[in-house]
Amino acid sequence: MTEPTVVCHPLIAHSLTVLRDRETQTPTFRQHAAIVSKIVLVEATRLLAVKEHVINTPLATMTGSRLRDRIVAVPVLRAGLAMLFAAQDLLLDVPVGFIGLERDEHTAVPRSYYEKIPRLEVDHQVLVLDPMLATGGSLDDSLNRLKDRGAGPLTLACLVAAPEGIERVLDRHPDARIVTAAIDEKLDENKFIVPGLGDFGDRYFGTEE
Repeated sequence: MTEPTVVCHPLIAHSLTVLRDRETQTPTFRQHAAIVSKIVLVEATRLLAVKEHVINTPLATMTGSRLRDRIVAVPVLRAGLAMLFAAQDLLLDVPVGFIGLERDEHTAVPRSYYEKIPRLEVDHQVLVLDPMLATGGSLDDSLNRLKDRGAGPLTLACLVAAPEGIERVLDRHPDARIVTAAIDEKLDENKFIVPGLGDFGDRYFGTEE
């Protein structure tokens, strides 16, 4: 079982504080979600393999590097879209799959409402995007669906994770790698992360009541 990777960086510390602040409005929330997502994704892709590639610069010929691994990004809808926008800035031609799961606010059990996944092969590096790892139910279900489709190595990129969710995911998927900006204290009685930042999707998309 691989321990979660917590990404420590001054920009994450600053932007995550802005995200957690209940007074932060949607435009600012989106801006700082993008900052944290990109830094987390840089770490999440650290282990990607590269191959040598010869190019001509304006002054000389040199040997550089290009990505060798084939990557597929899979955001868990809808909050995962926020991280997808950041991933597409870093991986311009990455194929994208979608898993739509909605958490029942009373039972905390995820319900599937949409799934569209490109063809997966065992050598694909699958990057699963979900900002909040709370109970782990949605990610557990997502990983099962991806494995059923033949997914190989799975990396989960999150912004905030709860210990309960981490334990569930790694207990059921010990080969998965979790990369997050923060591990918070616990889940409350409503299965929300504490201290957390509230409902990420509502705050990002401006749909709070």
